Amino acid sequence: MINFKNKKILVTGATGGIGREIVKKFVSLDGIVAATGTNEKNLDLLKKDFSKVNVIKFDISDHSKIEEFIDDVANKLSGLDILINNAGKNMDNLSLRMKDDEWNKVIDINLTSTFLLSKYAIKKMLKNKYGRIVNITSVVGHTGNLGQSNYAASKAGIVGMTKSLAIEYAKKNITLNCISPGFIQSRMTDSINESVKAVLTSRIPMSKLGKGEDVANSVAFLSSDQASYITGETLHVNGGMYMA
Repeated sequence: MINFKNKKILVTGATGGIGREIVKKFVSLDGIVAATGTNEKNLDLLKKDFSKVNVIKFDISDHSKIEEFIDDVANKLSGLDILINNAGKNMDNLSLRMKDDEWNKVIDINLTSTFLLSKYAIKKMLKNKYGRIVNITSVVGHTGNLGQSNYAASKAGIVGMTKSLAIEYAKKNITLNCISPGFIQSRMTDSINESVKAVLTSRIPMSKLGKGEDVANSVAFLSSDQASYITGETLHVNGGMYMA
């Protein structure tokens, strides 16, 4: 049975639908959790609903502060065993209309911030020769998507980066893997017109959207000791929409 007793865990992007489910899952499995995001209202809700979670407001786009942030989290938790890079951003536009700022911001937050968070977390993990990092990517990083060249590039980049880091630290008992969600039910998908939603689900062999808990269950597995011989891999959670 999976259990995270005495494991210190950091979840970024914890105020979104998937992030919240990941936090909930780790708490249910006795993990010592720190959760971060930028939405103050949703951070307050996390504090209210998960009293044992260390809720920290932090903007991962501030690259100069990431090392200090990881140090702070490790001090609060008395260590860092598991990092879940879930935070991300999209700024959609057709390529010919895409501004440099729209490209740079998405790459900086989704790819560069994920690299820096992983880099400084690995420094902590090396001391104990133990670590698990799970990076949340996206199906569009494998398939591409209209108006999302920046987002797709950032998510595809995470996959390549994860494989490289997995090779570098495999002998140190530090594993790095990706989870690539497809269409997951959320506040955003709830607001989609039913006819549009029908088109989306028609592209999914299971004919339904996934749930945040589907992603959270996969995160828990790849973060656990049961997955200790898995590294550099991408687990696709998409109802059969894309099969690698």
